[in-house]
Amino acid sequence: MAVDYAVIVVYLAGMLAMGWWGMRRAKSKSEFLVAGRRLGPGMYSGTMAAIVLGGASTIGGVGLGYKYGLSGAWMVLTIGLGLLALSVFFSARIARLKVYTVSEMLDLRYGGRAGIISGVVMWAYTLMLAVTSTIAYATIFDVLFDVNRTVAIVLGGTIVVAYSTLGGMWSITLTDMVQFVVKTIGVLLLLLPIAVVKAGGFSEMKAQLPTEYFDPLGIGGETIFTYVLIYTFGMLIGQDIWQRVFTARSDRTARWGGTVAGTYCLVYAIAGAVIGTAAKVMYPDLASSDAAFATIVKDELPMGVRGLVLAAALAAVMSTSSGALIACATVANNDIWSRLRGAVVRSGGGDEPHDEVKGNRAFILIMGIAVILIAIALNDVVEALTVAYNLLVGGLLVPILGGLLWRRGTATGALSAVCVGGLTVVGLMAYYGILANQPIYYGLLSSLAVYVVVSLATPPTDAAVLAAWRERLAGRGSSPSGASTTSSSGG
Repeated sequence: MAVDYAVIVVYLAGMLAMGWWGMRRAKSKSEFLVAGRRLGPGMYSGTMAAIVLGGASTIGGVGLGYKYGLSGAWMVLTIGLGLLALSVFFSARIARLKVYTVSEMLDLRYGGRAGIISGVVMWAYTLMLAVTSTIAYATIFDVLFDVNRTVAIVLGGTIVVAYSTLGGMWSITLTDMVQFVVKTIGVLLLLLPIAVVKAGGFSEMKAQLPTEYFDPLGIGGETIFTYVLIYTFGMLIGQDIWQRVFTARSDRTARWGGTVAGTYCLVYAIAGAVIGTAAKVMYPDLASSDAAFATIVKDELPMGVRGLVLAAALAAVMSTSSGALIACATVANNDIWSRLRGAVVRSGGGDEPHDEVKGNRAFILIMGIAVILIAIALNDVVEALTVAYNLLVGGLLVPILGGLLWRRGTATGALSAVCVGGLTVVGLMAYYGILANQPIYYGLLSSLAVYVVVSLATPPTDAAVLAAWRERLAGRGSSPSGASTTSSSGG
């Protein structure tokens, strides 16, 4: 394993070096949180693909392929479809808003009264998303170094927190670009063909496995429908995804770069399912389907290649973890703490000049430590991820898409939808169980019903607010401090 260790150590050292380089470049709030809004198509596509394809898409995607065959691709396929929908229909308008968070968008659309509650829901989502990614380090480092779970989480989490804290979005963008390349080589170009060959080719796979392993809908229609609700819609509204859209240097970059990234996700989904199906032929009796990725890598790949593929898995986890971490810190600082601080100032508490980059850097560090501690305390990745997406989609999907698509939606309707949808999801998860489908179904329906009824029952949004909103959507309105409204070269 010496060669494999060397590959991993070089990779991890490179991540830290890029964090240090990013620190020298991130001199303003815009540079630190959204990479100066200057990414070109190449870097934008690579980093967007890197953040959405995390440990769940890689280790979990292979595990679903092991359990269900080719239909195990549906989870990652719905992620790719969500990214395509976001890129084609919404990304240009989102990029033109020149904001930093989803809650700022809600404030603009509804007149400044929807932000803090939506910020709390979005913070809970991004926190749990970062936790699930951090838990996944345990699987990879256990294969690599045979260390216990807590040490693995602390080791992986510390590296991500370090480079994210140092350089913010610039460091994360650079590391994500490297991680995208490593994932492409490790998973698509090496592990996929090697797994198929080791399993005897597609003809042998078909001969060895039941026919349902090759049924595109074998995982079940209800499961696919639930994946669409959670992951496709989740891609449309997550702070971690929107924050990447904000990095695009133009709305054209956001649209076409995101379309390329979404298409890449579809290919990655099929690859993971095929690798898992091949693993089922080679190891038909694994105790856990999630062990399929680590087992095939450990037993079937030659040295050096094994290290690169494990680095690819590590890259997948790190890219999602770092993206969720900076999103969590951005929401905590800009949507929650800054509002509370502003309330104190307005009540006569006084205001002191503060360094916005230093403040955001401090929040990344604080949130990073919290994520590591929570990850150590939790065990079930799937449950934590389900809680995150149920809260996000049940609480925020309707107010966000309603704000973008329905002129008659009001601030009171949006706040009511957030509260009712979120509470419904939480209550039904407690009643039916975290992994049940009912919470997200009824949460969305209740949120939609309340949004429409309350919006129609309350006065329309002020005409001046809507006029300012339309100006921002068209890219003509004023932007927040630190946001550049002019396009510049980059990426």
